[in-house]
Amino acid sequence: MPSESLSVFDIFKIGVGPSSSHTLGPWRAALAFVEKLHKLSLFNNTVHVKVFLYGSLAKTGKGHGTDIAVAMGLCGEDPVLFDTTTLNEKITAIKQLGIISLDNRKKINFSYSDDIVFLKNESLPYHPNALTIQALHNEIVLLESTFYSIGGGFISEGNDAVSASEKISLPHEINDADDLLQNCMLARLSIAQLVMKNETTWRNVEETKKGLLNIWHVMQECIYKGCHTNGTLPGGLNVNRRAAKLNSSLLKDKSYNNIPEWKETIRNSDHVFTNVINWVSCFALAVNEQNACFGRVVTAPTNGAAGVIPAILMYYVLFHPMADEENDVVNFLLTASQIGMLFKQGSTISAAMGGCQAEIGVSSAMAAGALCERLGGNPHQVLQAAEIAMEHHLGMTCDPIGGLVQIPCIERNTMGAIKAITACQLALKFDPELSKVSLDGVIKTMWETAKDMNSKYKETADGGLAVNIPSSLPEC
Repeated sequence: MPSESLSVFDIFKIGVGPSSSHTLGPWRAALAFVEKLHKLSLFNNTVHVKVFLYGSLAKTGKGHGTDIAVAMGLCGEDPVLFDTTTLNEKITAIKQLGIISLDNRKKINFSYSDDIVFLKNESLPYHPNALTIQALHNEIVLLESTFYSIGGGFISEGNDAVSASEKISLPHEINDADDLLQNCMLARLSIAQLVMKNETTWRNVEETKKGLLNIWHVMQECIYKGCHTNGTLPGGLNVNRRAAKLNSSLLKDKSYNNIPEWKETIRNSDHVFTNVINWVSCFALAVNEQNACFGRVVTAPTNGAAGVIPAILMYYVLFHPMADEENDVVNFLLTASQIGMLFKQGSTISAAMGGCQAEIGVSSAMAAGALCERLGGNPHQVLQAAEIAMEHHLGMTCDPIGGLVQIPCIERNTMGAIKAITACQLALKFDPELSKVSLDGVIKTMWETAKDMNSKYKETADGGLAVNIPSSLPEC
């Protein structure tokens, strides 16, 4: 795998659902293309734009909203700040008027049905998630660029695999889990402390803390909104939202007016085992129901797996009386990010490359390790927790029904969260020195499994549940 210098904010990115690789990545690719037009002084001469989607982007692009994402990127909209409530209105206007406002500066003709081309039977060799964008003037191609959406919202252009961060020198160079463990032991630092040292390469400690607390703010907003929104998810499967109903049944007739009051109400509720497990599922469902309807989520490390880490982090701050929320949130996310980096560098976080093991599996490993550290685990135990979580996701396929990030994706986030808690507890209770499987070993195994996996189980909707369950069924 190419070596990268990754930051916590490469792993955790604020964006729009439902997919980091099929929505956020193409959105960022379109933004990059528009920026390139300006840089090459071609913007003013551009009178027409065409987009060609290949491979997995073409096969499940409609369900993932790839066309919508590309259109918004061409309009110059920022996925971090974009008002998601205006999305349908903007897309409808483009379709009806046949005009797109390029970079929100210049109106050009644009046929939504003809100028976004889904090439379902064509793939490009470098990566299954590929798109080519052309800028034209009187049928003459002024600029043509091919981008690859390589998972987690990362993009690359051409065959350049390193897109998010150039290779730079870090205080602690980490290439694999063994490196991480050795660095922690030599420096006598926890994983969170070591990652914070590396983050100072880009910004000071207070800026990193502020950014991570903002990530947590977005996660909480997403959970809360998902826990208070009823109805049916868009896309045609008619999947009923369940988080709000579960939230209501758990809190019964208790009242509150905002997120802090809601959290305090949950803290003061009955913490019997079944209730706690139901809350973890509720948090995960809430996030991914929001993700499914183009809501604002945080890639963690992907959108399809965006519910696992928020669910476990909320579980920790609400159900552990010794939790210091601000400090623990920062350290939890730092630790989780480093585990995510190991998987991105040593394997993949793209379902189109590795199946769902690359999304839910990785997020579960990240959550397990971060929770383990917050509960007092040493670096060796943290890595063991991550290993256990991933070991029991190996081989998981990505087979979304109708190409939508709904079935089985939403429920899989609850499973990934529960497995993270179990993995953490096992790592804390047993000596990691006696373990037969290392995190490096499981990362290598995951990559080998990904390469062996049939392409129809890699986010193409050509196999598994996607072909065995009629898309007209209302629920899984």
